[in-house]
Amino acid sequence: MIIGAQLYTVREFCKTTEDLEETLKKVADIGYTTVQLSGVCPYDPHRMAQKLKEIGITADITHFDYNRYINETDEMIEFHDIIGCKYMGTGGFSGLFSDAETVEDKVNKTMLALVPAAKKIKDRGHKFMYHNHNGEFAHLSDGRTMLEHICDFLTPDEMGITLDTYWVQAGGADPAEWLRRLKGRVDCVHFKDMSYAVGENKGIRMAPIGEGNMNYNEIIKACDDADVRFAYIEQDDCNGENPFDCLKRSYDYFKVLGF
Repeated sequence: MIIGAQLYTVREFCKTTEDLEETLKKVADIGYTTVQLSGVCPYDPHRMAQKLKEIGITADITHFDYNRYINETDEMIEFHDIIGCKYMGTGGFSGLFSDAETVEDKVNKTMLALVPAAKKIKDRGHKFMYHNHNGEFAHLSDGRTMLEHICDFLTPDEMGITLDTYWVQAGGADPAEWLRRLKGRVDCVHFKDMSYAVGENKGIRMAPIGEGNMNYNEIIKACDDADVRFAYIEQDDCNGENPFDCLKRSYDYFKVLGF
């Protein structure tokens, strides 16, 4: 398993092409060898491919709007071919099919619209990846979770789950259990820790790995069992700290473990 950096963590430093390229250098200097391109400014894939090669880092997964995969399937596949990126990710389906009467209806309409694109993406040597939040662990009318229902529509070869271990726990589920349950779909995962702050800003908060209360010893074992290829550090909220410092502390945690 390779530990990477999700650039959404440092999105405030990726608002221009020049800033994005400088951020890639900073992340590589920390020691990361792969990134997820998400939350960044628009970029030319040819220039991105050149810069990644110059810096000595790869981009192995992205995040783009779901509708682009459906409406611009061939163009999106070519885009990912150029930057050498296998995994074509989306951050969820929120805001779609607002006319749906039930959650099940919304999921059904969304997934049925996606199926042809995901199959073409697979046939062209890539893999569509769906990123969960906590809402996917709500139970539907048949007693199963929304995430289980989503997985019914496509095979593991046609759609993976970028399992965000923090949001699994926030949804009241066990990250290690779900990693093992989704073996074959979890080529890429997201890591961040969950801590509890006291004082004026008390409450649950995101933290660098090793500085919270999630059972990462078991999560790492489960990643091995599930054949996870890439684990990306994604600390959406750094609580006022420098996000590069947070990325480094998480990186150092895994470096001690031998990653």
